[in-house]
Amino acid sequence: MAISRQDVLHVSRLARLELSEAEVEKFTAQLGGILDYISKLNELDTRDVPPTSHALEITNVFRKDEVTDSPIGNMEGMAPSFFKGHFRVPKVIE
Repeated sequence: MAISRQDVLHVSRLARLELSEAEVEKFTAQLGGILDYISKLNELDTRDVPPTSHALEITNVFRKDEVTDSPIGNMEGMAPSFFKGHFRVPKVIE
């Protein structure tokens, strides 16, 4: 599948990119190569290949949720301003 010079110029306008003539030619060739590779991949029979989200079998390791005492009592003394269980901060939006 080929991509035309006009397609590259159209995409560059949409992306608000100013390309030189050399860049237009370079990107036309590179994007054409990418589209050719994708068309080759589309020729593969993938009916028996299960969908995957990652190439390697990985799992996240989560710590167990445990109820603990809140450390807010320790932070209260370190805060510049603390009132009725809340940290007071300077007003930044008017």
